[in-house]
Amino acid sequence: MNLTSTTEQMARDIIDAHPSLALPVLPGAEAPAPASDDPVFTAALQACHALGFVPADALCVARAWATRTRRTGQFDPGAWPDEPADFHMAPYPREQAYAPCPRDIGLYAVMPDAAWTVRMARAGVPTVQLRFKSGDANAVRSEVRAAVEGVRDTGACLYINDHWEAAIEAGAHGVHLGQEDLQAMTPEGLAAIRDAGLRLGLSTHGYAEMLIAERHSPSYIAMGAVYPTTLKQMATAPQGTGRLRAYARLLRDVQHMAIGGIDLRNLPEVLAAGVRNVGVVRALMTADDLEATVAEWKAALARDAACTAP
Repeated sequence: MNLTSTTEQMARDIIDAHPSLALPVLPGAEAPAPASDDPVFTAALQACHALGFVPADALCVARAWATRTRRTGQFDPGAWPDEPADFHMAPYPREQAYAPCPRDIGLYAVMPDAAWTVRMARAGVPTVQLRFKSGDANAVRSEVRAAVEGVRDTGACLYINDHWEAAIEAGAHGVHLGQEDLQAMTPEGLAAIRDAGLRLGLSTHGYAEMLIAERHSPSYIAMGAVYPTTLKQMATAPQGTGRLRAYARLLRDVQHMAIGGIDLRNLPEVLAAGVRNVGVVRALMTADDLEATVAEWKAALARDAACTAP
């Protein structure tokens, strides 16, 4: 490989080629020190820092950039890495994968209790999640059972956030875990979800978490937050649609969805990023006419699917 520019120039070329991926650099974040004699790795690491990627994500991209450059024999600053193999993602199909989603996720409503969850399913939302937070085990089991029974005849797919044992016991469609919940899970617990035939969805907030989640071969991966949201304290900055587009390209072989601050006003930007499934909370809970609002969301997603069909 003939690299005629300096490492610094290579980094600037990467930065200049990808302004849509830039976020503010976190206060106090230090530029990474060169940790390799590979100039592509070093340049990509510096560029990712300047573009505002957190260190763990910058490392993932830098490694992928170096791997791709070795594979192709060419350094291309304009081509952001998006080949699963360059991120060392195993090919599909996989023996230990969780059950696939039976259809596209489409509109996905995340609700705080069983009553709201059932209301969404009856209004026509195709995928719903019960995100009930309580330390009372009896209250948890009661809410999970009520949600499972309430959506049974609606055709909606119901995921239970965190409470996987109650989800298995009640016969839910699947379980959704955040990154902290995933880290707290034992191999036996994860195997129990899979062996029970439940689907597994995992939350991610950047490259490092995406790669952790993807290694579990889940049914879907949620990417966010795309936009600012006041409903949940986020450890990472809103990722924006530029990064969402890059994430979706990398996860093209995995069912994926976008979540965080999405409403009908910014939905076209999300769809233009190549994402077909969206998680929604506030935009549905504050609707004056829920059934009409759900129909509007589903129509928008259906129009996009028709426009992008081969």
